[in-house]
Amino acid sequence: MSYNLLKGKKGIIFGALDEKSIAWQIALKAHEEGAVLTLSNTPVALRFGEIHKLACSCNAEILPADATSVADLENVFQQSMEIFGGKVDFVLHSIGMSMNVRKHKDYDDLDYDFFLKTIDISSVSFHKMLQVAKKLDAINEWGSILALSYIAAQRTLVGYNDMADAKALLESIARSFGYIYGREKNVRINTISQSPTRTTAGAAIKGMDGLIDFTERMSPLGNATAEECANFAIVLFSDLSRKVTMQNIYHDGGFSSMAMSLKAMMQYNKSLDEDQ
Repeated sequence: MSYNLLKGKKGIIFGALDEKSIAWQIALKAHEEGAVLTLSNTPVALRFGEIHKLACSCNAEILPADATSVADLENVFQQSMEIFGGKVDFVLHSIGMSMNVRKHKDYDDLDYDFFLKTIDISSVSFHKMLQVAKKLDAINEWGSILALSYIAAQRTLVGYNDMADAKALLESIARSFGYIYGREKNVRINTISQSPTRTTAGAAIKGMDGLIDFTERMSPLGNATAEECANFAIVLFSDLSRKVTMQNIYHDGGFSSMAMSLKAMMQYNKSLDEDQ
């Protein structure tokens, strides 16, 4: 069901790869709610992903870009404004990658070249994106910019590795840039801290199945799906959230406020009984 929350608005979605990705679901929902879109991802992702299928579904143009390249980002914003015939109303940053995670490197045995790439791709790219948009004056007044984060930015989760550092920096950038962009342009910047979700990127995290089961047992409302995250993102893109900025908002079924749930305790007690 559409509420036309984004009717007449124009947005750029960075990072959609395939149907499992949260960015993909957000793009579909934004289109359903009346937005006009452009889509961007790396040339490699365009070759191996399914973004052309998404573009057809959303009637959107694809603009290849390496989000760590300022020149590429400038091109995406400039081309998007040409396509839209005006400025942008919302932007999604859904970009993250760690070779240390992919190579199963432990946090106390990181490859530092990989680490710097993790930070550049997963968080500094967000600063570059914001800085380019502001210098080009590419975002309409009361525009909304979102990035996807995770609770590992605040709490230690085994296996999440240097991505936790990247997400912590991502959230800090949202606050620091949110103050400046809000003060000068009335543009709001927020991050969504989503439940662990079965995305293609998330599959690289060691113990993902166990983590999803644990958070499902811990969360009073259960884990939030990619589709549910898309619904929430639409609200934050819309005019309904005009005074929400510089926030990291948990969209996790209540997991972030829990210490122990009845389901998790019952499972823990069961495992103790089996050990005896």
